[in-house]
Amino acid sequence: MLRKLVVGPYQSNCYILGCKETGEGLVIDPGAEVDWIVKEITQLGLKILYILITHGHIDHVGGAQDLRKITKAPVWIHPLDAKGLAFKADGDLFDGQEIKLGRFIIKVIHTPGHSPGGVNFLAPGVVFTGDTLFAGSIGRTDFPGGNHEQLINGVIQKIFPLGDDLRIYPGHGPSSTIGLEKQINPFFKSYQEQR
Repeated sequence: MLRKLVVGPYQSNCYILGCKETGEGLVIDPGAEVDWIVKEITQLGLKILYILITHGHIDHVGGAQDLRKITKAPVWIHPLDAKGLAFKADGDLFDGQEIKLGRFIIKVIHTPGHSPGGVNFLAPGVVFTGDTLFAGSIGRTDFPGGNHEQLINGVIQKIFPLGDDLRIYPGHGPSSTIGLEKQINPFFKSYQEQR
């Protein structure tokens, strides 16, 4: 089960992901509006095992500490973005890491560029791309620690090969698919021309 909540002044996407069979769940990027997130978790009947952060910007981490207090779930972030938290993270995320949630596995994919420790979460049929890849766009790379070339290469080398049918759930805006982004995303024109 999957629930998307658009939270805070920056309209960030927070995702609640759960396994129907076991009732285990996790939250990705609780940026704000923690009371609403908790209400949705309760409605879904989930026990939250993890709070996973795609990157350390305030609009994605703003509610993490409060949500941790309420759910008692650990907060995990890539060490290169850990300074974005106002508290010490409970665990590190790293490229290739596998996180078990109920009956399925979530894989961590490190794609720096929007931020040094930016990660994506690959779950069955979907990839949560944070602010790396949006529908028709990419995350900004002009923040401290950003790198445009790194972001573009990361998407081409690590995200695009995951399969055209895979649905993308980004940190802001609507969902898309990898196949569609390969075709229409203007930031990958040179990639499209080479194919």
